[in-house]
Formats: sequence, structure tokens, C-alpha cells
Amino acid sequence: MPNLETTTLKRRKTGLIAVDHARSAGGYTLFAPQTADGNVFLIDLDGEVVHRWKLPQRPGRDAVILANGNLGYNGNHPDSPDLFPGWSVWHGGAFSEVTPEGEVVWQHTDLLHHHDAQWLDNGHLLYTTAEPLSAELAKRVVGGIPGSEAPGGVIYADVVKEIDRQGNVVWEWRSWEHLQPEDYPLHAAFERHHWPMTNAVTPGRDGKVILSLRSVSSVIAVQRGSGEVLWRLGHDLVAQQHCPSELENGNVLVFDNGIFRPHVSMPHSRIVEINPHTQRIEWQYADTPGYAFFTPFMGGAQRLHNGNTLITEANFGRLFEVTPAGEVVWEYVNPHFATYPDAASRRYLPGENNAIFRAHRYQRADLAWLRD
Repeated sequence: MPNLETTTLKRRKTGLIAVDHARSAGGYTLFAPQTADGNVFLIDLDGEVVHRWKLPQRPGRDAVILANGNLGYNGNHPDSPDLFPGWSVWHGGAFSEVTPEGEVVWQHTDLLHHHDAQWLDNGHLLYTTAEPLSAELAKRVVGGIPGSEAPGGVIYADVVKEIDRQGNVVWEWRSWEHLQPEDYPLHAAFERHHWPMTNAVTPGRDGKVILSLRSVSSVIAVQRGSGEVLWRLGHDLVAQQHCPSELENGNVLVFDNGIFRPHVSMPHSRIVEINPHTQRIEWQYADTPGYAFFTPFMGGAQRLHNGNTLITEANFGRLFEVTPAGEVVWEYVNPHFATYPDAASRRYLPGENNAIFRAHRYQRADLAWLRD
């Protein structure tokens, strides 16, 4: 009797699952598997790899193609301090701009960076870091698992930074200066070592910066000038969400992971388009039954030029595109499986996986260097 593959996800079909060329938005999809040894892949609609980059570090979550055609890469810096369990998995800190030929043309290091980063059109970098709260402020953080602070009773809180090409900080937003801890309680099942855990930072219109606060189930818009919170999507709308982005109509597209959703016993993920002023869901995608689409953490949603939406079901390495009516017109599963390379990450997330933090779709016009 043949030996069966012991990793459940590897026993399932990978690569291209299906494609409807006529109804897809077309183009090329970029993804950086979390455990593929720093390989970043660009695939066409038929699932064929048309370009690949090899970076010296595994992703500190994400990679994107910049307006000039280069790759913006957020690498997992090996010298980042091990602040608390899980930090080794989701910290970054090693930023590189890389040409299609693999030449590194710009680098930046910030060992306290974690999760998301946005490469801005002016060449600046917008990203999240963590700094310890004072003992007085830490006492005001509500909720979470009792006794689960970082060593020494420390609670780390989020700071958003924008730096220029010389590495100078040109804008900074400190969470504790604008958020009252009592108004943003941690969920009871989350550790108290990180508040409010900003897993996404996205530039919006009119000077807004949109933040996803995972451990307190909130999406907020921050005004650059004053730092004040302009609006908030709370736990009645989202649950441990990721990847908010402002659409042309002013609505916000969010990957709503769905853990601990109020009054719902069956966890499931969905994509929601929300009017932040009326607090109404204007569009959503969910599978039937709901649990057929679910990722407990990470995840992405990108609105495409024809109205379709590219979705990253992150923990299962599944990328798919849906129409406004919710019909799947493209589906691909990352075939690259491995364990995390470092012991600290393997303790937190053991076993082989094919996870992808977030994927991105580009059109041929965005890739002038790509050979036909």
C-alpha cells in the first residue's frame, strides 16, 4: 500500500484550478509565499510562472510591483528582536526595491516593523512598527488573556511611520496618543502582548490613512494632519479583519476573517464593501455554506478594473477572482509548501504550509519589462 501524504493541504489539488478567460479581468498575479525561501512569483491567467524573483529573506508578509516596474519587497529581517510569541512570524523589517533582473536599488531597515507596508507613489514607504507602552498606559488596556503580556509585563502598541528615500521619518502616528485603550478592548481570546495590532495600513483620499486593528476588530481612518480618527468600522461590522482599501466610490473594501463574529456560531470569512459614513454593507461575497471560505488570519481583497474582486484565502494559499454576482472566474492554489525556516516561527505555526499574506493583480501595461 503506498504511503499517503501526511500534510492535509498537500493532498488537495494545487496550481490552476479553473479559469474563465472571457469574464476574468485578465492580467498577471503576484504572490510571495510565506515559506518559499524568498521566492516571489508572477503568474499568468493560466497559472504559468512568467517571472520569478529570489530574495535573501522570506517575506515579512508582502511584495508588490511598483509604478516603475520594480518589485517592492518586505523581507523578514533575521536580526529583529523576538518580542513575544508570534512576532517571529509576522515581523518584517528588511525592505528592498528590486529590478526585474534582480538588482537591489534601494534598501531600508526597521527591526520593529511588522505586518503591512505601502510603497507610495512619491517613493516614500508607509508601514507599521511596535513600541512598548508605559506601565501606566499598559494598565489601561482592557481585555485579552490575563497574564499574557510580553516578558516583564510589557504591552507593545502600534506606531505608523512614513519615511523618505533617505530613511527620514516624515510622518508618525502613535496609537496611544489618539486611541483611548478603554474604547478599543482586546478580544478575550487574544494575548495582551500587542495592542491594538495594526495588520494593515493603506493610504486613502484627502490625506486619510486607513488602518486595520485586528485584535480589537476595528477599521479606522486617520487624518494625517491632526492624527484624529475620522470614522470607525467596529465589531458589529468586522471581525479580526485585514486589508481595507478605499474604493473610487468612497466605500471601503475589507477582508473580514470572521473569528468571534458577534452572534454567529459558525466562523466564516467574507469580503465586504462598506460605506463608512452610513455604516452599511453595500456588497459582500461569502461562500455557500459559509465555512467553505475561511481563513483565520491574513487575507486580501483587491477590486479590479472590471468590477471583479481578487481574493486571497491566505492560510490555504488559495487565490480566486469573483464577479460582482459572486461567481468564481479564476482560481489558483499555491503549490509551494514548506515549514517556516526558524525555530521560533515553527513553534508558533508548526508543520508545512502554503500560506500567502496577500496577492496582487496587474495588467500587461503595468509590466513594460515583461517579454511576451
